[in-house]
Amino acid sequence: MMKQYRVGIIGCTGMVGQRFATILENHPWFTVTALAASARSAGKTYEEAVGGRWAMKTPMPEFMAKMPVYDAEKDIEKIVSLVDFVFCAVNMKKEEIRALEETYARHECPVVSNNSAHRSTPDVPMIIPEINADHVEVIEAQRKRLGTKRGFIAVKCNCSLQSYVPAIHPLMDLGVTKVLACTYQAISGAGKTFETMPQILDNVIPYIGGEEEKSEQEPLKIWGHVENGVIVNTNTPSITSQCLRVPVSDGHMAAVFFSLENKISKEEIIERWEKFRGPAQELELPSAPKQFLHYFTEDDRPQPKLDRDLEGGMAVSVGRLRPDTQYDYKFVCLSHNTLRGAAGGALLMAELLCAKGYFD
Repeated sequence: MMKQYRVGIIGCTGMVGQRFATILENHPWFTVTALAASARSAGKTYEEAVGGRWAMKTPMPEFMAKMPVYDAEKDIEKIVSLVDFVFCAVNMKKEEIRALEETYARHECPVVSNNSAHRSTPDVPMIIPEINADHVEVIEAQRKRLGTKRGFIAVKCNCSLQSYVPAIHPLMDLGVTKVLACTYQAISGAGKTFETMPQILDNVIPYIGGEEEKSEQEPLKIWGHVENGVIVNTNTPSITSQCLRVPVSDGHMAAVFFSLENKISKEEIIERWEKFRGPAQELELPSAPKQFLHYFTEDDRPQPKLDRDLEGGMAVSVGRLRPDTQYDYKFVCLSHNTLRGAAGGALLMAELLCAKGYFD
């Protein structure tokens, strides 16, 4: 029996904060005991603070609706007294987020962050639990730097990587030399719905600020290694990407091309995908998909509408693997961007940290 942990959601009113609320509603290990947002929401109940902006398909969890919303910056002492750790999904400037998360950590409160502010901090692990769970080891060095016993920060990577990095990962030992990834990203990734983003209807927007740099750089940290108290990025494969916003509510797709030093057949690649399991599956974490990578043989799959909710939105769908004329192979993949890509990925990381004793 895993012991129970009390959890706070910092940034509870936004799209990802709302997603955290819904997926934590009946969690076997974690119970939400504090909600926090900006000063303008503070002092209201959760339902008052969100008002008409509830964007989830399921209703707001009843026990949270009447909970008070604290000021994420001014009420830190109070929040920290109510929780064992926090999820952070705030909408602020990068420097402000960095400072805020460090303040929580220095108050001996672990922070599991959905924000990008600390992704390039060398002693902050950026974990996909199936891929680089061993990066939790860097937390010890981070605690030394922060001067904390319990407090630390761990971050989730960019949501657009969650589709193609898991599919490339089982092939890394073959020497993946280069990757081209074009992502087709849902509007919920911008915190929008069709009502709040009318300009996306009948349209594609060929630019998402900062997204291409993240897609090219962050995988190199995920595939890096811990050395002397920091994560040292790998320098291969070389990755190039283009990121487009498309008129889809949820689900980021990617069209991916890659080359290998050691060639294997299409059948062998699919077999590697189907057999792939990571620490999340071995530890049987509550939010982990049983089958992480699903390969579809149909020509017209995966599709966001049909496949984004696979395994509670926590699995990655892959299809259309075939040889390419300029790279060795190409394929299409898909993940649910606010589940696997955002709140669900952070929740799975928290379960990993919990199973490894980092919240004790």
